[in-house]
Amino acid sequence: MAFCELKYFSKSLEKCVAANVILPEIDHPGPFPVLYLLHGLSDDHTMWQRRTSIERYVQNLPLMVVMPDTGRGFYIDAKEGPAWESSIINDLIPFIDSRFNTVASRQGRCLAGLSMGGYGAVRFALKFPNLFSAAVSHSGAVAFAHWNLSAENRPDNAFGVEMCRIIGENSSGGPDDLYTMAENLPADSRPALRLDCGVDDFLLPANRDFHAHLETIGFPHTYLEFPGAHTWEYWDLHIREAVAFMAEQLSIAPGK
Repeated sequence: MAFCELKYFSKSLEKCVAANVILPEIDHPGPFPVLYLLHGLSDDHTMWQRRTSIERYVQNLPLMVVMPDTGRGFYIDAKEGPAWESSIINDLIPFIDSRFNTVASRQGRCLAGLSMGGYGAVRFALKFPNLFSAAVSHSGAVAFAHWNLSAENRPDNAFGVEMCRIIGENSSGGPDDLYTMAENLPADSRPALRLDCGVDDFLLPANRDFHAHLETIGFPHTYLEFPGAHTWEYWDLHIREAVAFMAEQLSIAPGK
């Protein structure tokens, strides 16, 4: 696989940021669909390649993989802080589509991510169904923004303060709450969703609850539980299934 690291200027952040890109080298003229692969809270744009074999898993597919660095911002425009959503939607995606031979449409874009990135993948797919056809969440922090961070109930530590600056005090039911976003999305705009979580993962209760909510509102999706915890061993195994899911949604096949 061909690989490049992009250093580009984000107007939304007013700074230079980075993204790693895997490019197909198979005998295919393009254009290529794009998988935006999102990292977790403590990671950066290098971690998917450093801790999994993602390059090997996509090596026979006519598929680009873009892995952006998005700090600890949960892929939203923070109440007090960086505009990470805008940096992806308004800066990175147009940059990729203008400089690479991509399928620059909803049918040519999908998302996947782990933990914070799982939340981000589902959130982008629900908020921008005109841009993305499918999303996969591994061990997703899907309850982020579904609970309020008022002074009475937020964690009394630096993490609680940091999260409150990102999402505000009363986010439940708001524009960043996946529960509300899924409820409000018209049926004919719904992206394909796949969610999985390890049975020993601390985020398992949140994933079960979100799955139940999607079932209650009649939102079609795939939900799976597997042995494992919040670890790279788990994500390296199940990103392979995500790639297969995306290939099906994008109607691509090895070498085609």
